[in-house]
Amino acid sequence: MSNIEEANIAYRQKDYEKALELYTQSANEGDDMAQTSLAYMYQNGEGVNKDELKAFELYERAANKDNPYALYNLSLIYRNGRDWALQNPLKAHELALKAATLGLVQAQFDVALDFERGLNCQQNHSEAAFWYEEAAKRGNVEAFNNLGALYKEGLGVEQDFKKAFICFERASTMGLATAMYNLGQLYDQGLGVNEDHEKALEYCRKAAHKGHQKAKDVIKKLQDEGKIVF
Repeated sequence: MSNIEEANIAYRQKDYEKALELYTQSANEGDDMAQTSLAYMYQNGEGVNKDELKAFELYERAANKDNPYALYNLSLIYRNGRDWALQNPLKAHELALKAATLGLVQAQFDVALDFERGLNCQQNHSEAAFWYEEAAKRGNVEAFNNLGALYKEGLGVEQDFKKAFICFERASTMGLATAMYNLGQLYDQGLGVNEDHEKALEYCRKAAHKGHQKAKDVIKKLQDEGKIVF
């Protein structure tokens, strides 16, 4: 068993002292995964005094070797800014995009969100759709929902209500309240599926039960109007 494998086991078992020792040894030998894991421990004060600057330096070393996790964590630091790392949204997007290209799911979702909203980059719905799809392929539930919204509105992709329905349904089965609400809207309007007001209400109730505010407002309005009892 390699040092890094042994360190990972120790970390999962919360034996931070042993994990720290093994990660440090491997990090000093140039292992980028060890450098990233060690940085995370320093960043969060796990088994060691919290030291965000040391974490940053370790992330940089690993990022220079194209470690996707280090690139992504650096992007978060630049997105939020620190005394020793000034907020730099453009650099944050650039680093996240590199991590996304290397297959990191959360980076793919964040980059898609940036492109959709024009945050830290020029707005580009086609790029947003591409990265949402990449993240969705890897199981990101919010990516399914957001891709569905793009298909519904025809932003960056050809408008396709059936594809929107498939995306919303997938995210809904994965438990996302927003997707349940969006699915209900499609049933209510008969978009991509046969119009079915009972189904629409069913999904609206499910979303409301999970705390979705718009769904809760709809249910309350229907109750106040005496159209439904519960």
